[in-house]
Amino acid sequence: MKAWARKFCLGVTLAALTGGLGGCASAVIGSGATVGLAAAQERTVGQAVEDTAILAEINHHLLQRSEVLFANVDVEVVEGRVLLTGNVRDPGSRVEVARMAWQAQGVREVLNELEISDQSSLRNYAKDVWITTQLKIKLLGDAEISAINYSVDTLNSVVYLFGIGQTQAELDRATGHARNIRGVSKVVSHVILKDDPKRNQ
Repeated sequence: MKAWARKFCLGVTLAALTGGLGGCASAVIGSGATVGLAAAQERTVGQAVEDTAILAEINHHLLQRSEVLFANVDVEVVEGRVLLTGNVRDPGSRVEVARMAWQAQGVREVLNELEISDQSSLRNYAKDVWITTQLKIKLLGDAEISAINYSVDTLNSVVYLFGIGQTQAELDRATGHARNIRGVSKVVSHVILKDDPKRNQ
């Protein structure tokens, strides 16, 4: 979603909250746009509403963090799957945006396609990409891990895990895979378990 559209959605969110509605999703319902959107797609009306709420929450996190991030990061949400595109200054910002996306209630997967604009920060990026790729292959190849619920980013050989774990045992397996990859110096997990009460707050 482009910056002008995000700003419009957030404006609707604020107006909806002021009017006692449930945010951008509720405002869209009121206009009938969500029903029309769902009818043209495979997702249900309820899922379209949830996706709109996820979009509004992620944009809210971006705007709170930085107006630059809010303007430069494009967000799309379909059935709880979030696609991040656009440009960020450095690998650290790329990791931070993914973390913010996973904070939104209802997110099932984050696809981080953000590009890095600062060429000087790309010196170790190739190694980090290699580590990330190796871990994704291991997660996908492990039948005891629901890989779709995890996203992986690596920054300066530190692996960051995001997402929703089905069980502690599954999370332990994912973390173990990360630690066993050559070149990894540290694993940081921001994964929350499926039954964690904080998901319903």
